[in-house]
Amino acid sequence: MNKAELIQKLMEKAGGSSKAEAARYLDAFIDIVTEALKAGEEVAIAGFGTFSVKTRAARSGVNPKTGEKIQIPSMKRPKFKPGKALKDALK
Repeated sequence: MNKAELIQKLMEKAGGSSKAEAARYLDAFIDIVTEALKAGEEVAIAGFGTFSVKTRAARSGVNPKTGEKIQIPSMKRPKFKPGKALKDALK
């Protein structure tokens, strides 16, 4: 499912909202989660899951083209941990 299909489903489930309104709600949700993760916060939605940020440590690697050793810097990555209700729904 892509973003346009998700907006369509959101519009249908919300009952009576327009496509533009559903798109605004989805964009607002994405913005809120992104801002919270940037601030180092977790976003927990009961029954669905938790969005958080994980920091990967710096490490050394190898350039596959040249074989040269390189240093890969530490970085922050988004993480999603599904909730129990979501896991149970997929059984």
